[in-house]
Amino acid sequence: MIEVYRSRKQPHQTANLPENYLMKVEESVEKIFRYFKSRLELDNSLEEQPVLNRHSHTAFLLKGLRHLSISYECLDASRPWLCYWILHSLELLEEPIPEETVSNVARFLGKCQCESGGFSGGPGQEAHLAPTYAAVNALCILGTEEAYKIIDRQKLYTFLMRMRTPEGAYKMHEGGEVDIRGAYCAASAARLTNIVTPALFDGTPEWIVSCQTYEGGFGGCPGMEAHGGYSFCGLAALSLMGHTSLCDLRACLRWTANRQMRFEGGFQGRTNKLVDGCYSFWQAGTFPLIHMVCSMQDDHCLSTERWMFDHEALQEYILVCCQHQGGGLIDKPGKSRDYYHTCYCLSGLAVSQHFAGGKLAHLHIVGSQDNELKPTHPVYNIGVDAVVHANMYFNNMSLPQEPDV
Repeated sequence: MIEVYRSRKQPHQTANLPENYLMKVEESVEKIFRYFKSRLELDNSLEEQPVLNRHSHTAFLLKGLRHLSISYECLDASRPWLCYWILHSLELLEEPIPEETVSNVARFLGKCQCESGGFSGGPGQEAHLAPTYAAVNALCILGTEEAYKIIDRQKLYTFLMRMRTPEGAYKMHEGGEVDIRGAYCAASAARLTNIVTPALFDGTPEWIVSCQTYEGGFGGCPGMEAHGGYSFCGLAALSLMGHTSLCDLRACLRWTANRQMRFEGGFQGRTNKLVDGCYSFWQAGTFPLIHMVCSMQDDHCLSTERWMFDHEALQEYILVCCQHQGGGLIDKPGKSRDYYHTCYCLSGLAVSQHFAGGKLAHLHIVGSQDNELKPTHPVYNIGVDAVVHANMYFNNMSLPQEPDV
């Protein structure tokens, strides 16, 4: 099952990393793969290994909804993100959330909503596009009428219009940085809540395309280095706006495909960098978007069975190298667990297990069938059913009024 000696005929291009650092990571991964393979050879009862440790991950996540240690104090301005990371992870694990907890989380997120529109990183803080995206996603995962009603759509629209720049880009907050994350966060929140108007994204697709680099991926803003997180944001935003034809899709595919590490099986975030579990989604999650666009162009070279990356290698990296024994998932061997990496490792695992939003008969799920996660929507990264229910609820509502200038 585990290919300990994956093809390494060509050296990794990691010129800007100390060679001993790269080798240390590869050696730690190889050591884990060797140990795992030796256990399989010694014990025939482990044929369905590796196992997704659902119970320990669930316990870690549920504890985080109730209480966080003092080490999370640094994320006081990211509390809607913590809600989203935990809720989405539980959603993927198909772990039900008690009704009381659903209501408590919804009410807390309501306290993060600002009087002038949008959501902040915590009660009493300034509205910011990143926690706005996280809060809207979290409320849609909860999926109750109470949760939906928390979102003030008119004020959200007014906030998004305030964040627009004249060229169609988005700043993250008043006086804040302008980058491609803002465009994606705005597009995702607007689509889910049905507040998209022609004025909202006038010029935005063209600005996003200006962020595509010579490598093929997208940078945070024009002239920046291609990056996995920014590339996902760029392509997902273009998908939400219906303008993927504006970018060089094949160049994006080439760059993204080359980010899967030949030996480890996981993805790196940028050229010449190390493997990182969170890019299991930020990079792998881009392939369904590319596949969707290519299929609409009647590309006869497309597979009808799988995305254009090594599904099994990614699953092996996540299941063998990224599970913390106490619950939660990690960046790479030797790193600490956290809710961010737990969310995006599981999201990438879900992408690698499902094709076109459903279960693929010919796609091999590494380990036991019990490892299978719920599918995630590749554009929003919440459950497909959560997107459907949110659309059913918000699409019956009228578009917001244009704010006074």
